[in-house]
Amino acid sequence: MTTQPKTSRPTRVFLAKLQGADVFDPLGDPVGRIHDIVVLIRRRVPEAIGLVIEVTNKRRVFLPMSRITSMEPGAIITTGLVNLRRFNQRPIETLAMSELVDRQVTFKDGSGKGLIEDIAVEQDRSRQWLITDFYVRRVTPGAFRLRRGDALLVPPSQLSGYLDTTLPQEASTLLSTFAELKAADVADILADLPAQRRLEVSTQLTDERLADILEELGDEDRVEILSSLEAARAADVLDVMQPDDAADLVADLPEDVATNLLELMEPEEAEDVRRLLAYDEFTAGGLMTTEPVILPPDATVATLLAHVRREDIPPALASMVLVVRPPLETPTGKFLGAVHIQRALREAPQTLLGTIIDTQVEGVAPTVGIGTVTRLLATYNLVALPVVDPETGFLLGAVSADDVLDNLLPRDWRDEDEDVTDKTMERTIHG
Repeated sequence: MTTQPKTSRPTRVFLAKLQGADVFDPLGDPVGRIHDIVVLIRRRVPEAIGLVIEVTNKRRVFLPMSRITSMEPGAIITTGLVNLRRFNQRPIETLAMSELVDRQVTFKDGSGKGLIEDIAVEQDRSRQWLITDFYVRRVTPGAFRLRRGDALLVPPSQLSGYLDTTLPQEASTLLSTFAELKAADVADILADLPAQRRLEVSTQLTDERLADILEELGDEDRVEILSSLEAARAADVLDVMQPDDAADLVADLPEDVATNLLELMEPEEAEDVRRLLAYDEFTAGGLMTTEPVILPPDATVATLLAHVRREDIPPALASMVLVVRPPLETPTGKFLGAVHIQRALREAPQTLLGTIIDTQVEGVAPTVGIGTVTRLLATYNLVALPVVDPETGFLLGAVSADDVLDNLLPRDWRDEDEDVTDKTMERTIHG
């Protein structure tokens, strides 16, 4: 009796399940993490040609498929050879997760439209990873958004539209991958997207999430994104940004656009921004936020802890509560001193803040330069410094260490290679 040889089915992998997966060398040591997958979709048979992996210092590099010995969700094994040159996307290349997923397609059989939610690839006998199917969910136009229906696997040959980059594109699948990421990491991803895709994704974020991300983007990118929004939406985003970040962004806009947005903002938020715009950029007034944590001396430690526990308070500002006479909105009444969170944690909840004020924390005038602010933060081991009107003693705001650092770094530091930034900072520090 003759036994027929077994034929193994080609390995099939769904690309969306690879995103964020760890990549290992043959010994099992981690190499990096998958950021995206590079595909060529304008070929007769679309093909996945490599992975974009994030290695040390968030550097993204290209790993060809030819250097992958095993590819399964959560277990990508390489030959161990990785070129650490930063990945630069070529015009013929498409990033599967960032650009292709969520693209609208049309069924060639006339049965309607769908959205690509995933991409199936299989390795052929020549070890190329070919795109065999798109996982497509049927959609029909609704009153406010597309209504989603059944999902099915469809070969690329039975679809049209996936090559068209000019049509508006959904971002729900891509946004779902952002859910657990910090704003700075999402900003890093957005900065790498093509301009049109970056705007499409940004418009589908909530106001609060977009505000957090704009605070982490480079000047050019955030101006581009804000300018692309409808004026009313742009004003809403500025409303929920930290006042100092909103002022920095407004200062970079064309004067007529800035004036219009300030008129559309909430009056109190717009007033804070206007006050900050009155100061030179590299002074305490230009660096400060008008919304530090402020309490009166008769507030208790329990009240303090409730305030600093709020999610919208940056860690640097939450480390120290500024104590003033009423009113508590900046410009406040007379500045009395500060209560450090570490000291408050050692006190009973009913303790009055007036009894544990650190009066040695002195405020700086809003006209003081960034050099003086930096020296004071370093000398007294502080992460925030109050800004006080020298004539009235009223509290105007506070400068945090992260705001100072943002302005000491090169203006385009978010867009630079880490090694370049290190060398620039070394020249800045050592002259």
